[in-house]
Amino acid sequence: MLGFLIYLFFIGIIAGYLARLLVPGRDNIVFLRTVVLGIVGSFIGGFLGYLIFENDINQGSIQTSGLIGSIIGAVIALLIYRKVKGDSYGRR
Repeated sequence: MLGFLIYLFFIGIIAGYLARLLVPGRDNIVFLRTVVLGIVGSFIGGFLGYLIFENDINQGSIQTSGLIGSIIGAVIALLIYRKVKGDSYGRR
């Protein structure tokens, strides 16, 4: 369990920062929110992988994904965050 949490933390760091680099605009997000963005992105990527490939039926639709899926999911999560926040391009 501890290994899984450490895995999520490091994937969250990498995916969160790469998503912020890939999506144009300025984000005033602190480190912890960036990590959470990456972790949420990992679960979004896992869900999308489940919907597209239906490969992990035994694990179910709530699962993490690899690094690429996490980055794609984090980009989606960042765009949703911006829409909900009402700051569509990260401007103040």
